[in-house]
Formats: sequence, structure tokens, C-alpha cells
Amino acid sequence: MPHTRPNPFARLAALTCGLLGVSIAWSGAPASLGAAARAILGPDQGVYVETVDGTLLVSQAADLPVHPASVSKIATTLALLRKFGPEHRFTTLFAATGPIRDGTLQGDLLVETEGDPYFVDENALLVAQRLRALGIQRVTGTLRTRGALTFDWDADQDGLRLRKALAGGAPASAWNAVQTLEADSAMQTSAPSIQFENKPSASAASAERPLVEHRSQPLLSLAKSLNDYSNNIFKPFADAAGGAAAVEALARSSVPPSMQSEITLGDGAGTDPSNRLSPRAAVKLLRVLERELVAHGHALVDILPVSGIDEGTLRNRLDGPGEAGHVVGKTGTFGDYGASALIGAIPSRDYGTLYFAILDHGVPVATARRRQDRFVRVLLARFHGEPWHYVPDSQPAVTRAAAVIVEPSQAPDHAD
Repeated sequence: MPHTRPNPFARLAALTCGLLGVSIAWSGAPASLGAAARAILGPDQGVYVETVDGTLLVSQAADLPVHPASVSKIATTLALLRKFGPEHRFTTLFAATGPIRDGTLQGDLLVETEGDPYFVDENALLVAQRLRALGIQRVTGTLRTRGALTFDWDADQDGLRLRKALAGGAPASAWNAVQTLEADSAMQTSAPSIQFENKPSASAASAERPLVEHRSQPLLSLAKSLNDYSNNIFKPFADAAGGAAAVEALARSSVPPSMQSEITLGDGAGTDPSNRLSPRAAVKLLRVLERELVAHGHALVDILPVSGIDEGTLRNRLDGPGEAGHVVGKTGTFGDYGASALIGAIPSRDYGTLYFAILDHGVPVATARRRQDRFVRVLLARFHGEPWHYVPDSQPAVTRAAAVIVEPSQAPDHAD
């Protein structure tokens, strides 16, 4: 009599059905998980699951492009990594348009940005410290910007909000965070500030001289922070990767030809109504992103949130015993479009890493999230999910950035 290999998909069938509160006849991998997808998610909702070797486990409406909401950020993250690499730092240069006399910059303070999306109050205080170290206490002119300045998560093209922060308007919590970075700042009782007199300046462009260069945290940790909270600053951030059209082109070229028409990106964040993505294309993009990271010695957990551990969209999802730390992924939510999504990866004892995408449409967000988590729990139970090897970085983000004074030989002259 031939030997029959035990069916790993039937081992916990009774237990799983009891946990789900549904009655399903488990009769093999595709049928059992397909039945779970229909019963839990609904027969018209998109889901796709495959193993690390590409074995297909579930495919339901998997080639149907629907609005993916913030899952679009996976494509943007890939494009940014491909263009810049994980260690890239975005620079913001602060320059003077006049001389410094008796603690006063006689002219304007010019801010030239490369598009850093994570320039916030703490970073402004780092810059203020360096300007004070150069002897600058006030500016006779104003603050002018060059490039698309983003400050505190919003466009600040006129620089008004950054100027307010430099002038002492940053919250006390920002100064407390900076003090953990700067040993000598603990000796200061108040945050450094620069006062602006806002007088008209007639300084010529040729008089511009660099003072301080702010260098963002590395792209890897920067994108990780934005993905953890699914911050829609990704929309202008996609411009750094060449814009939405370039992100879409890269995404399409990264999947099999049969899936390329299943990717449409009107923006890189997930808010454009034209965005579309199929579950199977989402999984392929996730795996391409993983390969890009591995090539640089990193993993998905270094750039996407981990359930039950990282603050943000996955902090309170799949966070129970035997769940926390087992799922790395990306959520997507846009109630106006009826979109709710969860894609990710799970290490399993039985089949290596499992990759999944659940793209709901036309389902209330709260209901969709509950169903997504229930289905992922089936995967965790049936394939013996294991935790990722992951230790979160609990240091304030500002500790990964830097503000450096330009070499004195390049700085403005200190006139008497």
C-alpha cells in the first residue's frame, strides 16, 4: 500500500473552525483555505496567498484590480529604495544672504530643500542650535525657501511655520527630545531660538553663503516611520522618486506581464481615486520590495510595521498571544472609496515565509478589518506562524538625523 503523506492543512481544522465560529469541511490546501476566504472575507473579496517558493495557496478575485488605499505606498517605497538606496539622507541647506555682525545676520536666512519629508520641530531645533553656535541670534530679513519645503508633515512653501519654530515656537516636547541627543543641551534651560525682524533685504543672490546643513535620518528608517503610521506625506514624497508616473512604471515592470495592467497609480500615497491594484500584483510587489531590501542586508521588518509591536496602524491588530510580532505588512484604508486592505508576510514553521494580500472593497472599514484579522489568524494557526526576528528602535527619530556647521572657510564672514 503506498505511503500517504499527512495533510498539514487538516491538522488543526477542528480547532480553527471552532475559533472562527464557522463550519467548514477542510479537504486540502486550496479547498480548505479557499473555503475560509469565502466564509470569512466574502466570496467577492480579493485574497491571494503564496509560499516562499511560489506555491499558490489561495486565489480569490486575485486578478481584480480594486482601490488599494495606502497599500500604494509599497510601490513608492520600492521606487525610493531603488533610486536612492537605504542609507540615503535628504539634505536641507541653511544659507545667509548677508554678513553676520554683532550676533545679527544682515539679510535673509535661505532654506534650500532636497525634499526631506521628515523635517519637524525637533530637526528645526537642531538647526537653531547650530545657528546660535555660529553667533546668530537674529536675522534682519526673513526666512526664504527654495524647493518644496515640508515641515511638520505639511507643505510649508512660504516657510512661515518653520520660521515660527526657529523663533522659539516649537513645543517643549520637541526640545526634550533634542536634549536626549545633545549632551551639552542638558545645560540649557530653554530651547535655542532665532529672531526674525522681517525687514526687506536687498542682498544679491551671489552673496548667498552656506551656514548649516541638515541631514535627514537614513531613507530606510525614514520610510519605516512613515509606513508605520501610513502618513500621506508619501504623496509629495513620491516626487523624489520621479513622480507617480515613474512609480507606476517601476511597479508594472516589477511584476509578470500578465499582471501589469492590474496596477494603476494616480499618486504614490493611496488617495487618488484612480489608484488600482490586484491582490496577486500586491503580493508580487511586496516580494520585489523584500528582494530589494535583502540585497542591501535588510528585511521587510526594517521598512514596514510589525503587528502588535510598532506604533501606528498595526499596533492594535493581530496583537494577541501567538500573534504579536508574527505579521509584517501594510494596511490600506479609504472609507470614501470603500477600500480596506491588509497585505503582509508571515514566517511559518511548515512552509517558510507566507505572503498574502487581502483587498476588500465595498465593505465597512471596521468589518473589513475584523475579517482580515480573522483570516490571517487561520494562516497563523494552520501553518504554525512564527515571530519575526525584530527589535524595534525606540530612540526618538531626531537621534538619527544630524545638523552640521559648514566648514568655517565657507561660512559668511564675521564682520566687526
